[in-house]
Amino acid sequence: MPMIEIRWHGRGGQGGVTSAELLAKAAYYDGYKGVQAFPYFGAERRGAPVRAFTRISDEEVNVRSQVYTPDIVTVLDESIIDVIDVAEGLKEGGKIVINSPKSASEIDLPKGHVYTYDGTGIALKHGLLVAGLPVVNTTMLGAFAKATGLVKLETIQKVITEKWSGKVGEKNAEGAKEAYDTCSD
Repeated sequence: MPMIEIRWHGRGGQGGVTSAELLAKAAYYDGYKGVQAFPYFGAERRGAPVRAFTRISDEEVNVRSQVYTPDIVTVLDESIIDVIDVAEGLKEGGKIVINSPKSASEIDLPKGHVYTYDGTGIALKHGLLVAGLPVVNTTMLGAFAKATGLVKLETIQKVITEKWSGKVGEKNAEGAKEAYDTCSD
């Protein structure tokens, strides 16, 4: 398998950087030899646009630059589409996974196969809140697993419960499963 490059778009405080790291860990557990995850911060404050990146490969990953031509783009906050061209550089046949209550056909992007799921609604339902705000990073991991087939849902749930123990981990793993079950194109 050639190297798969993923670009994450979100806002500070939504957990996009953590998502990128947990995806890399899940991919490693699922047998990929080369994994990499790292953030890119602009203004480091809650609510500011944030990007993160993940690379997954069957071979060692030696590239150290940002992801400019992603195979997959994840969007943790649909409102970011109004300020950032999330499809910029997306490879032909690329996928975009968006946290939105809208259907994929209602999202107007210039390219990419779009998948949607209501991550915010799922986070609220499961009480996945930090400082009273819904955190959608773990739900995005479930939706990502469904849309791409690159990692197993069970592995996603495993890395989530390793990161957060007890009820917090269980609630996040349940949210990831619901996102997996409801993600559609």
